[in-house]
Amino acid sequence: RVHGGFSLKQQPKMSSFDIEKILQQYVGLFRNSGALEAIIPRSFDTESINRICHNPRYTPDAESATNALAVPIWDMLDRGGKRWRPVLCMLIAESLGGKAEDVVDVAALCEIVHNGSLMIDDVEDSSEMRRGKKCSHLIFGTDVAVNASNAMYFLPLKIFAKRKQQLLAQADTQDVTKGLHTIFDLYEEFSQEMINIHFGQGWDIWWHQGHTVPSIEQYLQMVAYKTGTLARLSAKLSCIVVGCTQAQKEAIGRFAETIGVAFQIQDDLLNLEGEEYIATRSHIGEDIFEGKRTMMVIHCYQNASPEKANRLIEILNAKTHEEVLIREAIDLMQETNSLNYAREQACQLIEHAWQEVDALLPESDAKGKLRSFSEYLVNRSK
Repeated sequence: RVHGGFSLKQQPKMSSFDIEKILQQYVGLFRNSGALEAIIPRSFDTESINRICHNPRYTPDAESATNALAVPIWDMLDRGGKRWRPVLCMLIAESLGGKAEDVVDVAALCEIVHNGSLMIDDVEDSSEMRRGKKCSHLIFGTDVAVNASNAMYFLPLKIFAKRKQQLLAQADTQDVTKGLHTIFDLYEEFSQEMINIHFGQGWDIWWHQGHTVPSIEQYLQMVAYKTGTLARLSAKLSCIVVGCTQAQKEAIGRFAETIGVAFQIQDDLLNLEGEEYIATRSHIGEDIFEGKRTMMVIHCYQNASPEKANRLIEILNAKTHEEVLIREAIDLMQETNSLNYAREQACQLIEHAWQEVDALLPESDAKGKLRSFSEYLVNRSK
């Protein structure tokens, strides 16, 4: 738990790795692996539908499936994004002595689920822009977007069936038994995190509807389940595939969760002050007109005068698009130093999480890259 006494001078220094170059390399490896296309083809035909849907009894309409599922899904996936969850998954595998190539399928699972959650999040928030384009529901319709996003939660499960088929083709009974346990562990982690992410989203929705102002601790738990969940899932799936101790898996999972939490805090900060970030959105302060209870909002509410605290909540509850009111809310948060508070919390969260995992990972270039990667996510400008 991190709440105070941390100055900007204590922020962790960026390590010596060229993290931008490293990210490009790993994102390129992930893209070229074809792992996303292996789960969701860019267009459906009878063969792919038979494989995915397990031989439909009647006649599937491949063209309509393409238009209703593949096209909106790939419209979102092709927008890019940072792809930091697959990179995290691969870096963790290498930090444990494995190969990045061994985990590209579980990395793709997490990336597809993440993009599906963004599509449904945009519907729930009535958002307008995502990654420089209109949101999916504004292009394809709410019904198509909701259905496609839900499909993105389930289609990746086919990788477990594929791993099982490959495993059963082996002759060694002992390896098959061990492999089946691994697949069960992968599925168990996936199902638990999918439960968690809906709790996190539920809290976020309820709060920004104006029902309550949470505490900082409640905010951190919400973000741990909403944004930290898929980072933790990426990490734990990587650990299971590569193989490690239970202590390593749990510590690495907590570290990855913290990366997700710090990433969200930084995302919320950039929503208010990041010029490059705002350029991809409809306008500044999107979180304000959505009524989001961010760390900065909570800190300001707790530290401002009652009159100003109530004024901040009044603006948030109004769900206003008026820039003058949005900037008034930002000014209120600036008066209580809430943006700097949140920035400092994100940095200290990462530093504390790294201290726990540091001793459990052997020294290697991959470990250094993982440290640099975590620092980069909390210091990024877009």
